[in-house]
Amino acid sequence: MLQVWPGSPYPLGATWDGRGTNFAVYSQHATRVELVLFDTADASKESLCIPLPEQTEIVWHGYLSGIKPGQLYGYRIYGPYQPSHGHRFNSHKVVLDPYAKAIGRDIHWSDRMFGYKVGDPAGDLSFDSRDNAPFAPLGMVIDPHFRWGGDKHPRTPWHKTLVYEMHVRGYTMQHPGIPKHLRGTYAGVAHPASIKHLKDLGVTAIELMPVHHHVDDRHLCDRGQKNYWGYNTLSFFAPETKYAADKSGQGSVREFKRMVRTLHQHGIEVLLDVVYNHTGEGNHLGPTLSLRGIDNASYYRLLDRDRRYYMDYTGCGNTLNMTSPRVLQLIMDSLRYWVQEMHVDGFRFDLAAALAREHHDVDKLGAFFDIIQQDPVLSRTKLIAEPWDLGIGGYQVGNFPVLWTEWNGKYRDTVRAFWKGDGHAVSEFATRLCGSSDLYEHNGRRPYASLNFVTSHDGFTLNDLVSYNHKHNQANGHDNHDGDNHNLSWNCGVEGPTNDVVVNALRERQKRNFLTTLLFSQGVPMIRSGDEISQTQGGNNNAYNQDTPISWIDWNLSASQKDLLQFVQRAVKLWKKHPVLQRRKFLQGRNILGESVRDIHWLTPAGLEMTSRDWHHAPRCLGVRLEGRMMDEVDDKGRAIVGSTILLLFNAGHQDAEFTLPEHQKREFWYPSLDTARPKLDPQWFHQRQRYRLRGRSLALLELRRVRPGFLFPLIRRWHRLRKRLSKRPRPAQVANVASVLPPEVTPPVDPVTAATSTPAGSPIARASAASTNGEHKAEAASASPT
Repeated sequence: MLQVWPGSPYPLGATWDGRGTNFAVYSQHATRVELVLFDTADASKESLCIPLPEQTEIVWHGYLSGIKPGQLYGYRIYGPYQPSHGHRFNSHKVVLDPYAKAIGRDIHWSDRMFGYKVGDPAGDLSFDSRDNAPFAPLGMVIDPHFRWGGDKHPRTPWHKTLVYEMHVRGYTMQHPGIPKHLRGTYAGVAHPASIKHLKDLGVTAIELMPVHHHVDDRHLCDRGQKNYWGYNTLSFFAPETKYAADKSGQGSVREFKRMVRTLHQHGIEVLLDVVYNHTGEGNHLGPTLSLRGIDNASYYRLLDRDRRYYMDYTGCGNTLNMTSPRVLQLIMDSLRYWVQEMHVDGFRFDLAAALAREHHDVDKLGAFFDIIQQDPVLSRTKLIAEPWDLGIGGYQVGNFPVLWTEWNGKYRDTVRAFWKGDGHAVSEFATRLCGSSDLYEHNGRRPYASLNFVTSHDGFTLNDLVSYNHKHNQANGHDNHDGDNHNLSWNCGVEGPTNDVVVNALRERQKRNFLTTLLFSQGVPMIRSGDEISQTQGGNNNAYNQDTPISWIDWNLSASQKDLLQFVQRAVKLWKKHPVLQRRKFLQGRNILGESVRDIHWLTPAGLEMTSRDWHHAPRCLGVRLEGRMMDEVDDKGRAIVGSTILLLFNAGHQDAEFTLPEHQKREFWYPSLDTARPKLDPQWFHQRQRYRLRGRSLALLELRRVRPGFLFPLIRRWHRLRKRLSKRPRPAQVANVASVLPPEVTPPVDPVTAATSTPAGSPIARASAASTNGEHKAEAASASPT
């Protein structure tokens, strides 16, 4: 016989202790709370309805002996239905526990899922008394036990972290090495074929797009589409069952844990893209699924002048109420759960500026950040902010506190503009290349506060960035009005796919330029999954509802795709090889070893130090020498970090450039390790003042090496000359100068960016990263889709 005891107000949610389950839910304004139990996911009504007997500190709770893992449940919450006062209680609607650890049944869309009568002239001021029990999402009681087998967080230092942004389904859905029944799932991500690609690429952390259980909007379902990206959270604790091979609620939890454990065994961290700024319940005309029916006035930000409506800083209809201690508790409990119970290593916070709005303005010292700063669990994880929202003053790049790394939108835009051919971007390009000290150094943060990216899920893929001037989003169903119009893309002369050999060669070089710049910049690089193999979405820059091959990675690679993958793998190895590319402190542009050696030199093609005149001349070709003996940095044992000195050469113009190599010590030489115009380099050695031919729109990395013994250098040079003369195979034909074959309208690039940037402080650049861009930046999340 089922017994109901008072139970405990803590912890919130459904907690099984081996003999029974404690249920607890917060609602400040409710007058009665009933727990409803369902026998199966197909049940059209509850089998039991049990009033929770106790209310302690505004938490309703009760303990039911004999209730085991696998039990499906929900709540009916009683209270006033007064939308004008912010109250939307409707006991005819079964609502989901916001602390549910697993989902036992997803939403089945019906007009009954709304608290008001859909179609009524009064709109949401009307009241719907029909029961939604057959259609409501249900939580599931779980057994949290799992054998982790000594699992440990890899804890890769930020400056050695390479982030790989992926979608669980899109990454695995078409992978030929993953069994069909595991494609699109957590188990697919953990499959050896998936792990091999990540390790071969050199990834140290994957950033999973939202895996919290989310809402597929009704209007999308009516069109046969889904909210593919998942930025529409319904449950902050339950993993998305759609991404599990085992679709049961309990099974999805265990499968996610096995994925994390497997990735950790291979030294790969798991970061979650989380959405705590809003929920999938939408605006005042949205459905009643969970928080709205539990206590709308407590959980959401409502307008002061009319509490019927919601504050919308997210573009998704609502914003969670960060001024409520219980909402803060919900978020913090969720974060700790994913770290302590699911063993994830960190989080990327979607539209994080919305989390800092305690009143209206963004407050970087808000309660949310204070709590995380003091939390002994979360303060040790990787914390990444998407530092903007859609509200006034929402663009907050550089304004988050210590401990936080930020998606650097200014880095993305500057690098795109530079390689598009905008000479006016070169000064800021230098700043971004060196870690964006103008954004992060003022409050004691380090270069790894900048998470650098050129592309992400939101926008063009890398392949499309160099193949399209305009978005092509017709498949989304919004008449191509959705998605950003300001992409800083360049199609290299032809819109979309082409058989033009010269255009395709230029596109491949541009992709190598972007990826190499990303890896060789100070800060934390993030690669969008699929970019390393030239994934295309056909010019769709807002594929949020495309759970189709448009978004899925095609792993059947062409020769050019395989070449790009091998190139990126080689570039990652170079990034890991050179400590000077993974600095923990900002470059200073000052002497570190006497009078002649500085940590950084900016050079003209003539091999001379750049002057203020050079910076103002808007050059498209420049070099930077990075000293490998970093006397200002030490390793874990306090020893000075000494690596190779490197020379990075950039040519964003369409004409080739002769670059005079800088001076060095005796028995040293410059060795080209990578050139984006020459993916396959023969061994070469250059002395000081020799000229290196840098092709148009290309980048090169040269290492400063020593010849030992001294006579070896000329012998090797002579051997290579002899080998070339004796070789009967013709060398591959060089690609013609792009400027001579592309249509006139694309030389210089189409529609160049003309926004001027400031010159770095000092002459020459006294501080390697001192340029700043002032003024209000564009709203980053202005697309029609939730992101």
